[in-house]
Amino acid sequence: MRILFYELLFFLQRRGFYVCQRIADRFGMRAKAVRTSFIYLTFVTFGFGFALYLFIAFWLRIKDLIFSKRSSVYDF
Repeated sequence: MRILFYELLFFLQRRGFYVCQRIADRFGMRAKAVRTSFIYLTFVTFGFGFALYLFIAFWLRIKDLIFSKRSSVYDF
């Protein structure tokens, strides 16, 4: 059971949208603090934190698809 939990955790960390990491980088915080706040928000508001997390993940995915990162101004 414990191995299954860690495999699931590793899969989610590796394949996730990096929402917490990107928010933490933006505000200069640790990603662990952002993740913990999402967990507390979810428990306090009965699921609103999880819905907010999914919305932010969706928004970041759309933003990444629309605004591609270019390495130089001369790249097309």
